[in-house]
Amino acid sequence: MSGEFPDIRYRARVARSESSDKQSRRASGGRRASAPVRRPAQPRGTFTVADVQPFDVDGVRAVGIGTVMWGVAFVALLPFYGSLNESGRVWWLWTCAAGVSLGLFGLEYCRRRRDRDPSPEVAPTPPGSGAGRRRLV
Repeated sequence: MSGEFPDIRYRARVARSESSDKQSRRASGGRRASAPVRRPAQPRGTFTVADVQPFDVDGVRAVGIGTVMWGVAFVALLPFYGSLNESGRVWWLWTCAAGVSLGLFGLEYCRRRRDRDPSPEVAPTPPGSGAGRRRLV
């Protein structure tokens, strides 16, 4: 089995060496330059960790926007019901209706999850205040 498929890592190495070869030829006016410059390899299994804070995302906004977009698509397709019915594509409307209904379910789910478990650095908001999550600074 392994003989049928060439080693992908080998192909990637060959492609990198060929592209660096072409770049070095362009830089030297078409002549092949001396040996390509090799960068020191990092040890495997090490990762560079960025000094950034994670987003405070609870999903309510994303699910809400998606639900509104499905609703807009449903309303936009309603005038074309006749032609959709003739061509057998009424399922487009049902897909939009399913997107809206699942979006409403997901919106309620995300709201409950957000209100149930606020993280320690987030100030609790009274229910029905209309205020989103606020960070304590």
